[in-house]
Amino acid sequence: MKLSSEQPVFPSTPMQPIEFGRPVEVAPGILWLRLPLPYALDHVNVWLLDDGDGWTLIDTGIGDERCRTIWERLLTADFADRPIRRIVATHFHPDHIGLAGWLAERLDAPLLTSRTEWLSARLLALDSTSGYAEAGRSYDIAAGLDADVIEQRFATGNRYRTSVSVPPAAFSPLAAGDAIEMGGSTWRVLIGEGHSPEMLTFFSAERNLLIAADQVLPRISPVVAVWPTTPAADPLREFLGALPQYLELPEDCFVLPSHDAPFQSLHERVRSLVRHHEERLELTLRACAEPATVARIIPALFRRKFDAHQLGFALGETLAHVNYLLHQGRLATVGNEGGATLYGRP
Repeated sequence: MKLSSEQPVFPSTPMQPIEFGRPVEVAPGILWLRLPLPYALDHVNVWLLDDGDGWTLIDTGIGDERCRTIWERLLTADFADRPIRRIVATHFHPDHIGLAGWLAERLDAPLLTSRTEWLSARLLALDSTSGYAEAGRSYDIAAGLDADVIEQRFATGNRYRTSVSVPPAAFSPLAAGDAIEMGGSTWRVLIGEGHSPEMLTFFSAERNLLIAADQVLPRISPVVAVWPTTPAADPLREFLGALPQYLELPEDCFVLPSHDAPFQSLHERVRSLVRHHEERLELTLRACAEPATVARIIPALFRRKFDAHQLGFALGETLAHVNYLLHQGRLATVGNEGGATLYGRP
């Protein structure tokens, strides 16, 4: 695949989406590949960086047949002469690490990721115990979901296992502050938190480029949620705490996000994410003027109906705002209603 040597003029507004499965050069030596997802959010962006004798792949797409079919075509055509030699997973979510195990084995390529993300992916991909679903049921009861919804969600079990190939048993760890050579440039690792526990993002000062994963997206807020495995967690505090490091980067740096399209105006977008969550926290407080379960708070934050998959995100995000306010002392647990926790003003 021939690449242009000319430096592009970065657009000041998000670029237009590209066709699924067809790599497009977005900067010299960097390809943007858009892969389909079976969700309302119907795509994920992955990136390929030209290392001369081959490519570094950042994220892989979800572990389903559509993505495998796309990769089979690309590996035997576009990347047949200069193969993918390294796989980087920014975090453990299925749309990012889903095919890492399959690709690593097929290509005999190493996996690079952070320790926490690898541990999370391996644990969930191999967890066939009943405890996983039982933790989800307890979480749903505490949130005050209807009994039929609780049983429907319980019956799905560990859906993570159906969306990923098992990640490799060995990996090369990356951590905050590390430097990695990719695409002929040096990239510094910045760790995103809140959406995922130790998510990798990469900044190249030479290129003025940020590979932002899901930490900073151009139009939507990344999911910042409390999950059944950690019901007392405070991921919103972690997310907001990780954002200021991106304000230290140049405002005009070109951002390559995992969803939507590349964009600029990084500082403006970071500040808008902070405002978004401040507004959601105020809505949460208002919803708790009278004692309320998480299920009763959800409509105050989300005005639409959800399928079973999207309900999990809405529930987790609502609980993230509740837990943030609990840890700040602005909300308190004030009772119990049929096993569901009631929240109110202290």
